[in-house]
Amino acid sequence: MAHNQEPLAKTPIIKFNGQDFHSLRHRCLSRGLLFEDETFPAETSSIGVQLLQGKHPSSLKWYRPQDLLEGKSEPHFIVEGASRFDIQQGEAGDCWFLAALGSLTQNPKDLQKILMDQSFDHQYAGIFRFRFWRCGQWVEVVVDDRLPVINKKYLFVHPLSNNQEFWPCLLEKAYAKFHGSYLHLHYGYLPDALVDLTGGVVTRVDLHSSTSDLVMMVKTATMAGSLITCATPAGPTGEASSMENGLVSQHAYTVTGAEQIQCRRGWEDLIRLWNPWGNTEWRGRWRDGSSEWQEIHDQWKSQLYQNKDNGEFWMSCHDFQENFSCLYICNQFPINLDHKNMPHERWSQMMFKNRVIPGNTAEGLQRDTQYIFSVPESTEGNNVIVSFNVMPQNLKAENEKFPLNFHVFKVDPQFQHFRERLPSTFFSQFRNADKGMVTKTKCNLTEYFTLRPGTYVVVASARREAVEFLLRIFLKIPDNDRNWGSNFNLRTLKASLPENDSEQRMFYRYAWQGLDIDATQLQSLLNQEFLKGPPGDTFSLDECRSIVALMDLKLNGRLDKEEFSRLWRRIVHCQRVFQNTQNNSGVFLSSDLWKAVKDTDFLAGVSISSELLDLMALRYSDGRGSVSFPSLVCFLMRLEAMAKAFQNLSKDGKGLYLTKMEWMNLVMYN
Repeated sequence: MAHNQEPLAKTPIIKFNGQDFHSLRHRCLSRGLLFEDETFPAETSSIGVQLLQGKHPSSLKWYRPQDLLEGKSEPHFIVEGASRFDIQQGEAGDCWFLAALGSLTQNPKDLQKILMDQSFDHQYAGIFRFRFWRCGQWVEVVVDDRLPVINKKYLFVHPLSNNQEFWPCLLEKAYAKFHGSYLHLHYGYLPDALVDLTGGVVTRVDLHSSTSDLVMMVKTATMAGSLITCATPAGPTGEASSMENGLVSQHAYTVTGAEQIQCRRGWEDLIRLWNPWGNTEWRGRWRDGSSEWQEIHDQWKSQLYQNKDNGEFWMSCHDFQENFSCLYICNQFPINLDHKNMPHERWSQMMFKNRVIPGNTAEGLQRDTQYIFSVPESTEGNNVIVSFNVMPQNLKAENEKFPLNFHVFKVDPQFQHFRERLPSTFFSQFRNADKGMVTKTKCNLTEYFTLRPGTYVVVASARREAVEFLLRIFLKIPDNDRNWGSNFNLRTLKASLPENDSEQRMFYRYAWQGLDIDATQLQSLLNQEFLKGPPGDTFSLDECRSIVALMDLKLNGRLDKEEFSRLWRRIVHCQRVFQNTQNNSGVFLSSDLWKAVKDTDFLAGVSISSELLDLMALRYSDGRGSVSFPSLVCFLMRLEAMAKAFQNLSKDGKGLYLTKMEWMNLVMYN
């Protein structure tokens, strides 16, 4: 519980400036007019005088897309899906926003929440809307489609000439309105944009101190649906400027991929980046057109290499760590990036919205906002994350410090019966606040803690002005769901397919060089993603070799993406069969194998005799007559493979003739 708190529930979409998109569009359509936004007018004030220095203000014009194209082509909102390659940065230094947006384009479902269904065709009235997250709520911002140009050249983000897609320009304009002007987008913080676009929590990875496998870290984050961005350090001028190596100092990039590949000199870890400038790329090793690409297998080259002037490029992880300062990874919940095989961590979340007023430090701790929470059990690594998100109107342009402070104190046993507010006597004692790793930006402050079991209190205080904020406390939940008894249990949540591309994410997380999976990698995948039982009931290496052989159409001992996709669907179906067939004590009996065959979709039309069922019970059950999930998977998939083999090899459907070599190949491998 927390004192003076406002727990957050699902809230309606907030209308920025009180503007309702539907009513404004209806009014324009009924009057035959195009929308003109009086709250963000087509004037210099919406841009900022500093961004127009060195330019002739009299030449500044505001045009709608159809006027800019002058009838040569029709404007489009989106053509064949939104992509990072639709974006090209303009005069504003908002790479921090565009890099975050470029990463969001790799998650179409999340991007659609911001873009929504809009076009220049259906009910066009010169008005568009976009949504951003702030302090626990989604805020809808409407804009007109008048864009600033000077001498008929776009001042800010502009569409590429070959597609004329205007969603990036209009989205940038809405974000500028959201912050007050285009000038307020001129230099900012990557974590702020990541949070505004997702409502997630940001993990900062220091590239100079991290010892983690960078390729696996990126793949793990990608598999979890995270946004991944990075930044270069500031140069001598303190402004973004091109360097001899092709990188830009004090500049934000999107991380779009990572791979480990084999070349003549050995293995090389590579990372792929995208520059919002769109046409400035790395000139070092593994750049577009470099000799390194001639030293790798053609199959990898065909999948990874593209020599295009689109701002995207590969570089070695070593060069990346030499030239970049940090990674920013954003997800709805924290994810662990320190281990090759990421455990399936679960987090609970407490959310509170409040307003705190300044007070002197000596007495302020007694009356300021308090939030009490408990850490029930020890867990590895950071187990508590405290994150503050403040309203931008609380920020002063001249004040670079975050507008509030907070401390985390452990509550002594004599005070633990207090559930909502600790008394002044708690703060009268000399206390040391717990310290963690801090990520601080203009609007967000996040600190990561490793705390022992016990009761703790977060105490927030304002620096100078009253501050409205959202506090989120993430608590890692100990994994107590593992059952180390005799019965086998499934990780049912992880075996579901909530999204169409989740199996692809799983494949790329475990795939060797991103190309295919062997039996060892399959064993790790299946045991991590499906199982939570005792070691004896996990998939053995021999079982995984058997599964690979059954699904291996190319006969190379590995599964490519298509073969893995077929396997994944079968295993998920086997899981449902296993759960539906096991008895009340959670045991699958060998006497129920017939029912499993009957309920398995991919065995439709396959019949099996009682004699064969008896033999299979001997082959796949233990001494107590129970069948483990891995054994059931091997049985059902082998039955399918053998039935298909007979169907393909038999000429009359009654029998078949095989040479000795055909027979040996069939029974010894498949």
